[in-house]
Amino acid sequence: MNVLSSEIDHQPAILSVATSTPAQRYSQEQIYDLACTHSEFYRSHRIREIFMNSDIAFRHLYLDANALASLETTDQMHKRYQIGAVEIGKKAIQKCIAESGLTADEIDYVIAVSCTGYLCPGLSSIYIKELGLRNNVQRADLIGMGCAGAMPGLQRAYDFVKAYPEKKALVVAVEICSACYYLDDSLETVVGNAICGDGAAAVLVGLSAANTVPKIVGFESFLEPAYIDTVGFEQREGKLRIILSKDIRDLAGGLSCQLVDQILRRFNVGKDQVAHWILHSGGRKVIDGVRQAIGLTADQVHHSKYVLSNFGNMSSPTVLFVLNQALHHSNGTGVPRPDDLGIMLALGPGLAVEGALLKW
Repeated sequence: MNVLSSEIDHQPAILSVATSTPAQRYSQEQIYDLACTHSEFYRSHRIREIFMNSDIAFRHLYLDANALASLETTDQMHKRYQIGAVEIGKKAIQKCIAESGLTADEIDYVIAVSCTGYLCPGLSSIYIKELGLRNNVQRADLIGMGCAGAMPGLQRAYDFVKAYPEKKALVVAVEICSACYYLDDSLETVVGNAICGDGAAAVLVGLSAANTVPKIVGFESFLEPAYIDTVGFEQREGKLRIILSKDIRDLAGGLSCQLVDQILRRFNVGKDQVAHWILHSGGRKVIDGVRQAIGLTADQVHHSKYVLSNFGNMSSPTVLFVLNQALHHSNGTGVPRPDDLGIMLALGPGLAVEGALLKW
């Protein structure tokens, strides 16, 4: 596909993006102190430095820290996931629909993405009920795709609109990472507890003739199964325990380069033609590794750094938070203008990198 041709005008577009977080906002110092209250292992200079050198200033958690007198049971954590995911996901969807200028009755497909809890019926069905959507709305739930999950969700919406050009698809990615904390004497879980936050983001996809919204040119995936055990979750004592190898920070750059090269080759685009880089805020070292490997400037990852600093790594919705920043706030390259190109990229379990090329 020639990205400069008029056929791009008939590609599915991102009509609107909206985000939502829990009302409770905590500084890194507050979260570190909370962990120390419940774990002696955290009361060391080394662990404190992991929290304080994360480039994270604040995170939103669906958790009342003042009421957490003791560690929660598995049932309590699951209930908090259920209530929190419905609440903040619903808010993100409502904002997304309002910003699009459409109505809830115009939604034809709901795709819910999450990995920090499991519900049956799934979140897609719950949101349809909560929002009073039509009875014939199609639905899908994507689970277990971790930090990269929003990208496959967005691709399902793209595929749907390509097949049914008159219809609209809604993607919502929501995570309550604070409902799957795990305290043990492992640096692996320390890092997870030091960077993960709660959040939701919704995206509405449909056709649009406007050049003020990004068209989705196409998607690419790069999966390296040799590293399948480096990131994800495992079950211990009925709880989710994060798997987060320190190798991720070294692998992220090389795998991301593979994906970027695939996108550039497929669409015959030069890297210097890409004005906007919408990179998942996986952590300080992950962002820096990807930036250096691709050869980007600090300005080009400004939005990713901003999201990391103010929200942490929220898993699947994070890259959509970065997209929202890119759409509405300038960095060193300015806000998107007509004919600009952008690459979205997220890294997740598999080990997988998922990406898309956008054109305004």
